[in-house]
Amino acid sequence: MRLDLALPQKAAARSRRLSRDRLTAFLMLLPSLVAIAVFVYGFIGYTAYVSMSNYTTARIDLSFVGLDNYLNLFGQRRFQENIRNLIVFTSLFLVICLVFGLALALLVDSGVRGESVFRSIYLFPMAVSFIVTGVAWRWLFTPGDLEPTGLNLLFDSLGLGFLKARWIADTSVWPNIEVPGLKVKLLVPLAVIPVALAAVWQMSGFCMAMYLAGLRSIPDEIREAARVDGCSEWQVLRHITLPMLRPITLSAIIVLTHVSLKTFDLILTMTGGGPGNKTEVPSLYMYELRFSQFNTAEAAAVATILLILVSLLTVPYLVYNRRAQAAEQ
Repeated sequence: MRLDLALPQKAAARSRRLSRDRLTAFLMLLPSLVAIAVFVYGFIGYTAYVSMSNYTTARIDLSFVGLDNYLNLFGQRRFQENIRNLIVFTSLFLVICLVFGLALALLVDSGVRGESVFRSIYLFPMAVSFIVTGVAWRWLFTPGDLEPTGLNLLFDSLGLGFLKARWIADTSVWPNIEVPGLKVKLLVPLAVIPVALAAVWQMSGFCMAMYLAGLRSIPDEIREAARVDGCSEWQVLRHITLPMLRPITLSAIIVLTHVSLKTFDLILTMTGGGPGNKTEVPSLYMYELRFSQFNTAEAAAVATILLILVSLLTVPYLVYNRRAQAAEQ
């Protein structure tokens, strides 16, 4: 009888203890929750509201105008060029970085001598800021109007003058396609290519590190069994290694695309958005709208568009990860 009375008392004491622990945990997290609610989601909401206001001069005017600022942006030739440049930059940066990073990872994983040295060399660019990268690569890709500089100077010294180009000063767009309804010509502004190469130099080590971790997690027995069955190295790579690296590739795509969409400092220091806005992206235009033209509403609209683009990538990725973890459990 005493045992029957003791069990409910122990359960009640345990329940009170759990309640106190939950309350303590909530109170510990409360300052962070309030800060996030105000300084993240509150400011996001305020930016979205400002983007639909008449705050287009230095004078504060938060009167509601709906989607007029967005329509005005997408109707501008300059913003259409920004979107085109962003798509081209992101595509080049993403594809080259993934391919180059995978190649470096396969090289390091092959058991080459001095692996730690190569790994450090490939990862070193990540320790450099995009500002430093932009300054260094600007010198390399500046053609020089009176005398050749950078790569053009190297080609001239080696007798390879036919390789000289305008690089970041090139204003041409290839293949220069006109699309009805658009004020810009497609497809690739040639000045974007050197900028994308500089970004690849900066971030390819990150891809290498991710792919190398993925390669080291693949059991050697699986690949050895495929080789015993007569598979060539290319078949092992195509049918075993690459499919097993698919989660790594997806994670790398999300991170790299997120970086490219928010690129600001690299382009600012390397080209300043020139020549003729051929390398300008929305983040640079947003900066000019706010701090040069004092058009806060359209700057907020650009910021909101960038937030939506980033969300279109990260939200499905988070949902996918959550479902994958639930399936594993």
